[in-house]
Amino acid sequence: MRRAAGFTLVELVMVIVLLAIVATISVQFVALSTQGAIDTGDRQQRALKAVVVSEQITRMLREAFPLSVRVTGPTDNCIEWLPIVGATRYTELPKAGGSTIEVVPFSRTPDDDSVRAVVYGYGGSADDVAAKFYQSALQNPGPISPEIVKPIDNSTVPVSINLDAPHRFSAKSPARRLYVVSRPQALCSEPDGEFEELALYRGYNVGASYDRGNRDVLAANLKGPAEFFVKPISLRRAAVVSFSFDLATPGSTETLEVSQEVQIRNVP
Repeated sequence: MRRAAGFTLVELVMVIVLLAIVATISVQFVALSTQGAIDTGDRQQRALKAVVVSEQITRMLREAFPLSVRVTGPTDNCIEWLPIVGATRYTELPKAGGSTIEVVPFSRTPDDDSVRAVVYGYGGSADDVAAKFYQSALQNPGPISPEIVKPIDNSTVPVSINLDAPHRFSAKSPARRLYVVSRPQALCSEPDGEFEELALYRGYNVGASYDRGNRDVLAANLKGPAEFFVKPISLRRAAVVSFSFDLATPGSTETLEVSQEVQIRNVP
């Protein structure tokens, strides 16, 4: 009689166990590979985000009027400045009771956000000048003018800048330097749930709180508050602003530390 061939129960169990082991290893390998790809993508996104945010902050600060940059906020978590929108040399400053500044034509006509003129001289410290910029009532005489009556006609020689009130500048510039600045801007680190975010405020008036302006989120998912530091300008070196923050990704324990210095080259 012919004997029947086949697998025993023990052999079948062993095959099932081996297949389960292979399947478990395969799933773990795929899971680890997938997680590795996700982590790599998160790192690349954080690195790209760090480059973009740092470049945005750098470009904004390099256009700042040097003596207007200051660290502010309830816990020194904001940096505030006056953006420069035009630069030239003056030929005649207002005399007592006058409200007209005569200047050399601008290389580029200041835009509609131009609101005040600043004579850039050697007088006063950065702290003194910054305090005058941001107080509720501008001083007369002082380094910063009342608002400019728009528009500025850049086609005449000399160009006349008309102010909406008489003003006398507290000091002259040895190089006759004059800047036109727009309304203040402020970059603040603010809580956002378990993370922090960088918020840009703009469009508010000198002497007003920055929370009255338009608010745009420049960066989110910061692990902890951003830090700002200003090294004031001197006669021999430009102002230096340093900032640092840690970028995080929700659901990940990894962070990317960003630290950079910005040199504001407009020395006296």
